[in-house]
Amino acid sequence: MMDFIMVPAIMAIITLGIYKLFELFVCKKERLLIIEKMGEKLLPEMLEHKIKLSLASLPNISFSGLKWGCLLLGFGFGMLLAHQICWSTLPGYMQDLSYELRSYIGLVYGGSILFGGGLGLLVAFVIELWIQKRKKE
Repeated sequence: MMDFIMVPAIMAIITLGIYKLFELFVCKKERLLIIEKMGEKLLPEMLEHKIKLSLASLPNISFSGLKWGCLLLGFGFGMLLAHQICWSTLPGYMQDLSYELRSYIGLVYGGSILFGGGLGLLVAFVIELWIQKRKKE
């Protein structure tokens, strides 16, 4: 029943894995160059001071965790909504179905998942704006 999502999901996982692997090696070289440049200017007195962090000192906070969480929550909500729609409208939903009903079920699942994911990203955007507005005040 969920065959339509397996191929894009596997391709996305493979592509993301390859991208992160390349990024890991590129960032490693950059970090080594930065450490090499800092090594000449680094004094032992610099390490004694403690670093204090506050919201005001961090102007750009990454909201990627919030976005991913809301996106996955929206996907789950979309799948639950699609299951409820199919269960309530199709007689014998869990039994052997014809091709037309299976294509209808795929359409309902795909549309509901995309709708839920989009709704999740909109919620993440609104929360991000709200947090940035409160930070400025």
